Amino acid sequence: MGEKYFFVLLDDSGTERLRIRIETAKGGVKYFVVQYETYINEDWTAIVRYDLAHGFFHRDVMNYKGEKEKQSITITNLEDALNYAQQDLKDRWEFYKERFLKQMKK
Repeated sequence: MGEKYFFVLLDDSGTERLRIRIETAKGGVKYFVVQYETYINEDWTAIVRYDLAHGFFHRDVMNYKGEKEKQSITITNLEDALNYAQQDLKDRWEFYKERFLKQMKK
C-alpha cells in the first residue's frame, strides 16, 4: 500500500491550497482526502473536504463554527471520484470561500 501527501496552490498569494492525501494498493486508489483550505486569521482553515470516510464518497462543506454539511456524491469509481474532487475545488474554490466568508459576517 502506498501513500502520497501533498499540497496544490490555487493562486499566487499562497493563501489558497488543496491538501491531498491518496492511498493506493495494487495500482489503484483505495482512499483519498482532497481538502480546500484558506489562510484566515493567521491559521489554515478547512472550507470544503471530499473523502471516503463513513464508507461513501461525499463532500463536507464547513462553516466558520466548524460545523459541516455532508453531501453524498454518487460516483463509485475511486479514480473518477478523486479527479472530480480535485477539479471541483480547482474550479470553484472562490465560490466556496465567498460562501464561507458571508457566513462569518452574519
